Amino acid sequence: MSVNQDAVRNIFSKSLERVFTNQLFAIVAFSAITIIAAQVSIPANPVPFTLQTLAVVLAGAFLGAKNGAISQLLYIFIGAVGFPVFANGMGGLPILFGPTGGYLIAFPLGALIVGAIVEKYKSYFMVVTAMFLGNLSIILIGTFYLDAFFIKDLSASLTLGAVIFSLWTVIKVFAAASIYFGYKKFNAE
Repeated sequence: MSVNQDAVRNIFSKSLERVFTNQLFAIVAFSAITIIAAQVSIPANPVPFTLQTLAVVLAGAFLGAKNGAISQLLYIFIGAVGFPVFANGMGGLPILFGPTGGYLIAFPLGALIVGAIVEKYKSYFMVVTAMFLGNLSIILIGTFYLDAFFIKDLSASLTLGAVIFSLWTVIKVFAAASIYFGYKKFNAE
């Protein structure tokens, strides 16, 4: 790398570092990332495939337990008051009482779990484990909510609300881990 490239990289890295040390900015940014991730949606009945949980686990990993959870509470609040930030451009309080409501209300817990583990353990194995546990909490809460209020058949709910997301979850966790460690490596250099 030439001296100019090193200088530019240093300036860029320091600028990013200053921006991300402002926790309020980071909380709002991860809410915005979750909004964008929700719009990447593949329709499925009753719950679409989205990139939201990728954003949720990254919020926990980057912001920590408390701020990661706050970023997701902010996301839910923005959607609940009517802004079209949920999957498929939906918004409003009724969405939280629909088939996807259980997943959405579990987002802060998912970020909290990931953040709590990543705050203590930084190894690749533990970060990936944290991300799987965060996703698992979202999927299980969402599935049980779906069963309790809509499907009322646990086997069908598990199939439609959890099993269907298995491969998608694995892909998103490893993508999130790659983003997390890629950023950490870039900042370390």
